[in-house]
Amino acid sequence: MWFFSLFVAFVLIPFLIHLNKTYHVLAFFPKRIRTINGEDVERILPTLPGTTIFGNTFDTLGLDFVQTFKFFRHNAAIMKTSYVTYMGGKTLLNVIDADLAEMIMTNTKLITKGFFYKFIQPALGEGLLISAGEKWFGRRKMLTPAFHFNILMQFQEIFKEESLKFVKQLQNSEGEEIELDKHTQKFSLDVICETALGVKLDECLNGEQYRKNIYVFEESFNKRSQYPYLWNDFVYKTLEEYKYRPALKIVHDFSSDIIKKKRQIFTQEFQSGQTHEEQIYQKKRYAMLDTLLRAEQEGLIDHAGICEEVDTFMFEGFDTASMSLMFCLMNLSLYPEMQQRCYEEILEEIDPDLSTLDIAQLNKLKYLDCFFKESMRMYSTVPLVMRTAVEETQLPNGLILPANSSIMLHIFDLHRNPKYFAKPDVFNPDRFLPENSVGRHPYAFVPFSAGQRNCIGQKYTMLEMKTLVVFILKSFKILPAVNPETLQFKSGIIIRTKNDVKAKFIKRL
Repeated sequence: MWFFSLFVAFVLIPFLIHLNKTYHVLAFFPKRIRTINGEDVERILPTLPGTTIFGNTFDTLGLDFVQTFKFFRHNAAIMKTSYVTYMGGKTLLNVIDADLAEMIMTNTKLITKGFFYKFIQPALGEGLLISAGEKWFGRRKMLTPAFHFNILMQFQEIFKEESLKFVKQLQNSEGEEIELDKHTQKFSLDVICETALGVKLDECLNGEQYRKNIYVFEESFNKRSQYPYLWNDFVYKTLEEYKYRPALKIVHDFSSDIIKKKRQIFTQEFQSGQTHEEQIYQKKRYAMLDTLLRAEQEGLIDHAGICEEVDTFMFEGFDTASMSLMFCLMNLSLYPEMQQRCYEEILEEIDPDLSTLDIAQLNKLKYLDCFFKESMRMYSTVPLVMRTAVEETQLPNGLILPANSSIMLHIFDLHRNPKYFAKPDVFNPDRFLPENSVGRHPYAFVPFSAGQRNCIGQKYTMLEMKTLVVFILKSFKILPAVNPETLQFKSGIIIRTKNDVKAKFIKRL
């Protein structure tokens, strides 16, 4: 016994103390971030104090989705700068400063998504959201033509058709409190289905089943990311995966069936020489699927790859847009003077005949653009994105990230950082006027991410949202039915609220 005690005292403890300089031993050995010149890391990047001696491993133990969201906001408030955490064998760099965000987003070595994204891989495969390396570069290049200006002009017709349907639905519930997310989600999903797949969801035999089950993508991701014991693939597949399989099958079968039917039509066009670029851009109804089917004919992608990209685009495109629309409509209801200013701008810049509404007219709505930006600043649709340093990476500020460390870009906190936005919790669209934006860090506002992995559909999304708001404000005044101070946000891949977000719509006289 005495020999063991001497061994611990004179050998093991000194060894662990020495090892702890390189690894956070009690946090299950994640490698520490260090500096190029050996300077104390804390002078550049502080470490968040853990709630136990095991680093930050158990900081979120027992917290629900709302409490976890508040936990990260609390961290940003007390640290006031980017910080590092060590938890469960993982090194995490938490970014809330624009300077560091730029270093990460512009680093060509840091384009691999974080380990959390593997939790959504069973639903989406390795599409544009998740893939990395050559596969990502190839897919990004392949899909870029799907957002050509001429294609966006054709999508504009779909935006108008669905916006008109949205307004007609509001007429049936005029003056009533309505849950905004239910309406915006249906609108966005219908739009994305027609622009991505080229079909109207309401006309598909199993369209309603698809609409009900697509939410499983996010549900499964959030459940797994919230509970560390489910990070293990074996544990997840044993305890949880079976719950989501039926819904995933419905969603995957729907998109796969549409792809097969569209392929038959596309093959006929291809064989008859009707798929030249000019002819594709002139099609009455063009879908992103046309781009993928053309790439398939050229041997650049197979059926499984097309399914990956369609499922990814459907998921990314409908939910992010619907949440942005929900918060924008909420803010229009909360600030009647700003709503009136948006309405007057529409009257001044937009043709009274909305059937002529086009991109050129929408681009004239400068104040509405500022209003959207401010809404997206305060309510970041994607509050967090993650990257992985697949190899040891040196940053311009002198930090060296160890291989396999994770980077969490807290967009929600970046957008509310008082270094870049005075009174960040005050809603003020004027802060995005050109004269008020001079000198602001270009990476202080990144609602669509930035750098190489920015959102490929950001112009698409802005046009979709602007079109709907123009149709709504031309017909209705929006009245408030929620107190924003009571909103409780939930952690997850998309921003959500625990409580319902509502508004009233009153016909304009």
